[in-house]
Amino acid sequence: MPAWAWVLIAIGVLAVIASVAWQGLAARRTGRLRERFGPEYDRTVDASDSRRNAEAELHEREERREQLEIRPLSSAARRRYEEAWEAVQAQFVDDPPTAVASADSMVQSVMSERGYPVENFEQRAADVSVDHPLVVENYREGHRLAQASARRGESTENLRQAMRHYRALFDELVEPAVDSPLAREREEVAQTPRRRSEERARR
Repeated sequence: MPAWAWVLIAIGVLAVIASVAWQGLAARRTGRLRERFGPEYDRTVDASDSRRNAEAELHEREERREQLEIRPLSSAARRRYEEAWEAVQAQFVDDPPTAVASADSMVQSVMSERGYPVENFEQRAADVSVDHPLVVENYREGHRLAQASARRGESTENLRQAMRHYRALFDELVEPAVDSPLAREREEVAQTPRRRSEERARR
């Protein structure tokens, strides 16, 4: 066999090895992002024109989050916010739209005090999704209902749902030691496939 044929074979083998290695790295990256973002991973993929672009966006969120100095609330601040939330819930009985608007503002206030930028809603949601992937969709839905109420009014039941959505993120944000290192959220995300398997086995 001529030497040039051996060269072509070697190049082909190297190309196959490189392709397999790249696919392995891509699979590991996908697995890591799925584990970290949970349902937010699927939402981002569905909203993107390709999985690659979606994963690049999630990676950018991680990099941006690393640049932020997120800090837990002090004990005094937690008590202050918890008392304020109780007042907002009481306000809901007499004035649901105002209570929902207050809940939206309070969540922004907590985020700001913890170190999240709050200028733009979509960016707020993207930033908080890195630390709280299980409840960020609650935040989006609560905000959507609050905006709809401000524009045209919403039913009391929809506003009640908005309060529940805001409360889900509020509880995560004021939780003590929430930044160490997202163990509860990540454990729940990791256990979800196993729970589904167990449910299927029982059927």
